Amino acid sequence: MFSRKDQLLKKTGESGIGRYDFLRQLIHEFTTTTSYECKKQTLSNLANFAYDPINYEYIKQLHLIDLFLSELSNDNEELIHFALGGLCNIVCDPESREYIISLNGVKLISSYLLHKNEEISLNALTTLFYIFESENAVLPQDLEHTIIQYEGHPSQRMKNLGKVFLQTYFMKK
Repeated sequence: MFSRKDQLLKKTGESGIGRYDFLRQLIHEFTTTTSYECKKQTLSNLANFAYDPINYEYIKQLHLIDLFLSELSNDNEELIHFALGGLCNIVCDPESREYIISLNGVKLISSYLLHKNEEISLNALTTLFYIFESENAVLPQDLEHTIIQYEGHPSQRMKNLGKVFLQTYFMKK
């Protein structure tokens, strides 16, 4: 559910911690902990905060998009899954979308298409779907061939998302 600033202030109270400081603490916790379970939970929480537009400015100020993108080079599938989820959540913000594009995000995210983990694959394709709404995003030549492979996938979710992607971005040429 989306929040308004007055709702957040009411929830936070006068002596409570603000949203910016809370996100900053989560990022600090993620980058300093040695516990895998803590890292996983913290990254999941950060990805969830990326869903609410009220957090977009804080996310930009705290360079959370950079953290999500850097986690795409991680070997751990769960951390990759949460990082892609965070990118998928924030990419609806046009400014964040352009930032992701500028950091070679299309190539990084595309590398997870057809991943053996269906959730990772779906997050990657959904994120790309929203990225290509930008006039600055260039569809890679080989992407159509990759997306066509979704049509033969045993998962109905993969088939459906692949079909919508192809109809939206390749059949309108």
